Amino acid sequence: MNRIFLFCLILLGCYFRSTAQYADHVLPGATQTARYLPLLKNKRVALMVNQTSTIDKTHLVDSLLKLKINIVKIFSPEHGFRGTAGHGESVANSIDSATGLPIISLYGQHRKATAADLKDVDILVFDVQDVGTRFFTYISSLQELMESAAENKKTLVILDRPNPNGDYIDGPVLDTAYRSFVGMQPIPVVHGMTVAEYARMLNGERWLSKGLKCDIKVVPCENYTHQTYYKLPVKPSPNLPNMAAVNLYPSLCFFEGTALSLGRGTDKPFQVYGSPLFPKQDFSFTPKASATNPTPVLKDQVCYGFDLSHAPETVPYKGRKLELKWLISAYHLFPNKDKFFNPFFAKLAGTKTLQQQIEKGLSEAEIRKSWEPGLAKFKVIRAKYLLY
Repeated sequence: MNRIFLFCLILLGCYFRSTAQYADHVLPGATQTARYLPLLKNKRVALMVNQTSTIDKTHLVDSLLKLKINIVKIFSPEHGFRGTAGHGESVANSIDSATGLPIISLYGQHRKATAADLKDVDILVFDVQDVGTRFFTYISSLQELMESAAENKKTLVILDRPNPNGDYIDGPVLDTAYRSFVGMQPIPVVHGMTVAEYARMLNGERWLSKGLKCDIKVVPCENYTHQTYYKLPVKPSPNLPNMAAVNLYPSLCFFEGTALSLGRGTDKPFQVYGSPLFPKQDFSFTPKASATNPTPVLKDQVCYGFDLSHAPETVPYKGRKLELKWLISAYHLFPNKDKFFNPFFAKLAGTKTLQQQIEKGLSEAEIRKSWEPGLAKFKVIRAKYLLY
């Protein structure tokens, strides 16, 4: 019986492998079914997943249920299991209408799985598409799930996925005095790691709570390097609708800590930025309330600004970096300098220094030079945990 089961796994893995290669040639960990299904057989399984957790066009939950894996519950990160909740929106626990499985939200007030959440669980699976920035909260959820697993002596299987911004490393390294859910560890804004590599770093550097170490089993991607172009098949969050937004996100997310709109409530989130107080010009946009953006910044106000939606989707390209020019120019254009930054900016930057440098009028080159010692130190640490 076991031989038949393993043979079926191999055939299924070959099927998913062939379809994925036809699409992109890169095979995320979830497609490597023969590597991880034996770990789940005859176990009570809980998954942290969302809308990105797919094998080809089939959700991982559906695939595993068809293979008779005993899924007992689903944990969901920010934006919820279906990926439809807005930025920062709390999502209540629920029952998945399609499968009848309980969904426990690990975002908001209940961020960590408790002993009660895990008492009927033998093994955990993490399969969520990240975008490679410190302030995208999926890696914070990964850390807290690792801590819960370690505290409750559970194994965590990580199904790795490519990092669409994994070809470069840039930005200020977080000062731990500014730790928050949008930045939990001393890493740069753009860290150049997949979630599995980052999990290995959390373990290896003993960055988990109380120096815990989580028992992780990594299922790596195939045919992937950090220089590989990988187009995300599913948008990772409601406001990253395309690869242009994903590529611009590391640079434009800083505007979340300012008085400007970065396009939430428009058809180009994270691809435009502006303000009603900017000089009037040809390009303008008006943020509107929507299901995923019920109260966008500067709602119903005409914002004059800049459209970056022409940014290249096919990356990496030589010299790619975190762009500060847009933030610096916006600060100079904004008439009320003392109201440009808000307290959230320091959390996004991971330091108070960047705001102070911009306010003092330092050039982008001068600011970037100040990052170099921290980035050099981080690169040495990062190298120990790379898989690709």
